[in-house]
Amino acid sequence: MRERIQTLTENLGRTIVGKHDAIRLVLVALISGGHTLLEDVPGVGKTLLAKSLARSIDGKFQRIQCTPDLLPSDVTGTNIWNPSKGTFEFLPGPVFANILLTDEINRATPRTQSALLEVMEEQQVTVDGVSRQVPNPFFVIATQNPVEYQGTFPLPEAQMDRFMLSLSLGYPTEAEELQMLQRLQNRGALEELQPCLSIADVQELRRRAALVNVDQSLQQYILNLVRVTRHDEEITLGVSPRGTVALYRAAQAIAFLDDRDYVIPDDVKFLAPHVLAHRMIPIGGRRARVIVDRLLNATPIP
Repeated sequence: MRERIQTLTENLGRTIVGKHDAIRLVLVALISGGHTLLEDVPGVGKTLLAKSLARSIDGKFQRIQCTPDLLPSDVTGTNIWNPSKGTFEFLPGPVFANILLTDEINRATPRTQSALLEVMEEQQVTVDGVSRQVPNPFFVIATQNPVEYQGTFPLPEAQMDRFMLSLSLGYPTEAEELQMLQRLQNRGALEELQPCLSIADVQELRRRAALVNVDQSLQQYILNLVRVTRHDEEITLGVSPRGTVALYRAAQAIAFLDDRDYVIPDDVKFLAPHVLAHRMIPIGGRRARVIVDRLLNATPIP
């Protein structure tokens, strides 16, 4: 399994130049059974990352381009009338995939955004009173532009809480951007990408990652980090218990990626800004990441 993880990381590196931490975080979310929110400007490789991941695990990939006129049925699917059979038949929506890219999610209306709440949490969609399971694994990569707000609908707290991790790819360095230009000679980099894991392998990775040991002192450390957000004077809304579980699962996954069967404090410290910041509502426009860094420095390490 360690060799397969290394192969998967290298496979993604063939299309994504640099961004090793971003690739690592996306794999953490995939292996721990969570979802990822990419908050970044256009053109930095968010779609390419999602497509490359789907190809690497031989999974079904679907993409939703969110717009204000997108309907919930465009996401989940709908029942259509079949005249020849005289019955309604279910037409599955794009959520019936292994890797779902929800591009510019904040351009969809709140009604359409809410169509993702059930499937992201329970791995199923309910249409006309009938619940249907989506493929396993089911992994959502959503994107939003943190700069352009015209014509957008901010994600509600319940939606943000469904994402295990929030991260930004950021602009490439000069050397990385030069490497991107040099790779243009090989136009088929994505098309030539071959699967290196199967869906069954991903399921096995998830099972094994869940067995990673988290010492009781580290469990208390995670709990202390989360609970202090609920009483901090610079925070209006602290992290929910779902955030506690997310930080725990993410710490197990990153330890597993590093070929350890136990979690260390550095795992929690590295993940905390990505797991906790987007779940908080700071007071007076303060930056959540800065607050999380302050809380990490103030919380005793076991």
